[in-house]
Amino acid sequence: MSLNLENLGERDVRKLILEEVEMDIKGCKLYLSSRLKDGSKEIYVKLLRDAIIKGNDDSLAIAILNNNCLESTIPRKTRSGTIMAKMPIDAHITLSEGEFNRFYIRGLCRKAISENIRVEVYRAKQVRNPCPKSQELIGTILNPHELLEDLRKNVGVGVVLGVPRGPNSGLSVRFKK
Repeated sequence: MSLNLENLGERDVRKLILEEVEMDIKGCKLYLSSRLKDGSKEIYVKLLRDAIIKGNDDSLAIAILNNNCLESTIPRKTRSGTIMAKMPIDAHITLSEGEFNRFYIRGLCRKAISENIRVEVYRAKQVRNPCPKSQELIGTILNPHELLEDLRKNVGVGVVLGVPRGPNSGLSVRFKK
């Protein structure tokens, strides 16, 4: 089930999202998950661009899976040391939702800044057990300048403002109505 990114269809939003991706690529800041196979990083970048131009997080997840971009195992620490564990079955979804949403938010913030619009946190995807901290953020109005800067500085890691909240949080932002 894809994220319900309410303002993805707004004029110029996809263009701004793509510009954010290109800026990260040029600055060597694009998050490339350690779960990606060594030979698939260039393919992943192409798939990300394609999804931003004409798709969504679902189309990106399917493309990651169909192009066999992820490792089959990942290192996992245990009490007795590190073992190789099977890759989670939904790893392609977690990666695609997280990265597509982060770039969507960045593009949306740029549009909000240019049009002097505020952004509001909302649940873009229903989750079974929502984290109380995520629930508290819903309805919060954020400064798009600060949110954009936070996401640009904190690539692939936790963010200061808490949006997105983390893998599978289901949180995103929309224009404040």
